[in-house]
Amino acid sequence: MATGPRYLVPFRRRREGRTDYYQRTKLVVADAPRMVVRRTNRHILVQLVTAEMDGDKTLVSANSAELEKYGYTGATANTPAAYLTGMLFAAKAKKAGQGRAILDIGLNRATPGARVFAALKGAVDAGLEIPYGEGIVPSEERLMGAHIAAYNDKAKDIVKNVEQVAAAIKKELV
Repeated sequence: MATGPRYLVPFRRRREGRTDYYQRTKLVVADAPRMVVRRTNRHILVQLVTAEMDGDKTLVSANSAELEKYGYTGATANTPAAYLTGMLFAAKAKKAGQGRAILDIGLNRATPGARVFAALKGAVDAGLEIPYGEGIVPSEERLMGAHIAAYNDKAKDIVKNVEQVAAAIKKELV
C-alpha cells in the first residue's frame, strides 16, 4: 500500500466512479448551461444546469414520467420516451428563456444511437441550440418506435402515439 507524503488520495466521487473531473471541468468552464441527461432503469431525466460557486443550480427539468400527461402510453425508459422527454425539456427551457446548451451525458457510454442522444435529438427538434454530430443520433424509425412495433404485436400503435405526443408538446411551444 502506498504511504508517505507524495501519495495523493483521489477525490471521493472519483473513487466511487461517479464523476469524471476532467470532463466536468471542460463543461463547467463553457459559457453555456449544461443539458444533463441521465437514465435510470425506469425513467429518463433531463435537466438544464448551471455551475455556481455554491454548487450546481437546476434551472429546468423534465422526467419521462411526465409524458403520461400528454397521452404517452409506452414504457418510460426506451428510445421514443427519451426523444419525447428531450422535446418536453426543450419546451420548458424555451418558456424559461433558455435557448442554448451543451450536452452532458456524465458517465454514460457515448455509443451512436444511444438513448441519451435520442433526448438530445428531441431537444434540438423542439428548437434548442445544442452542438452535436449527425452520426451520433438514432435513426428516425427508432425515435418514433418502429423497432418496438416490429418486435411486439401489442405495441403496433406506438408510432401513432409518439407522433400524437410530439404534436402535443410542439403545441406547448407556441
